[in-house]
Amino acid sequence: MDFWQAIILAIIEGLTEFLPVSSTGHMVIASSLMGISAFEFTKMFTVTIQFGAILSVVVLYWKRWINSLDFYQKLFVAVVPALLIGFALKDVVDAMLERVEVVAISLVLGGVILVFVDKWFKDVENPVTTPSYKNAFVIGFFQCIAMIPGVSRSAASIIGGLTQNMTRKTAAEFSFFMAVPTMLAAATYSVLTDLLHLEISDIISFNLPKFQAGLAGIKPEEWQVLLVGNVVAFVVAMAAIRFFVGFLTKYGFKLFGYYRILVGLIILLLLALGIDIQLV
Repeated sequence: MDFWQAIILAIIEGLTEFLPVSSTGHMVIASSLMGISAFEFTKMFTVTIQFGAILSVVVLYWKRWINSLDFYQKLFVAVVPALLIGFALKDVVDAMLERVEVVAISLVLGGVILVFVDKWFKDVENPVTTPSYKNAFVIGFFQCIAMIPGVSRSAASIIGGLTQNMTRKTAAEFSFFMAVPTMLAAATYSVLTDLLHLEISDIISFNLPKFQAGLAGIKPEEWQVLLVGNVVAFVVAMAAIRFFVGFLTKYGFKLFGYYRILVGLIILLLLALGIDIQLV
């Protein structure tokens, strides 16, 4: 992976991570079109640059992160389902990532849902402005649906918020907050296992020699590519979040739904024409 490829992927990550269009779907397709999807470093890179996207949420909403202990407790409740189910089904999720048709179909079906979701949750009486522990737990389970490649973590968790009588803005912002611990866990796990090549037992026992060996095995150019990717993802995600909150509040989900359907259908058409799209 060269710097330009890293920048392109980082821009896609920053633009799509917090929009309901599936960052995973866009990243795997983009890496495939650039011919770098087969490299192990690419898979790790696409997860690791989430650190930059995470930081954008912390910076934009920094006051929320010094709000109260209750805020962190609710986030913990919200991410527990994803952590448990994600760990248990990691091999299943990885297998689905290898199937481009899963991504395409998920994009289309998710797009159809977004086209109609504004009508389903049009009238919100006495909207929830501060999620309860129950609200957080329910939204956390909705987020787990996004383990299916192409579904979109943002879309799943926002819709989960709407089912809990939140406004679009409140649901979107809670989705951003949930993304921080969820993506932090995923990115950290990827760094430890894919970049440092550690086993679970090494992590649990904090096997220092293995940690040192893993760090020593990273090439200087790989560090540089990771740094550039995270900086670009951070800047782009900042702009994307600002745009998304304003757009969603004013116009809703329909445009994102049409976009997802279009992208999904294009992928299915390419597959029908025999054009090979490799995701791994």
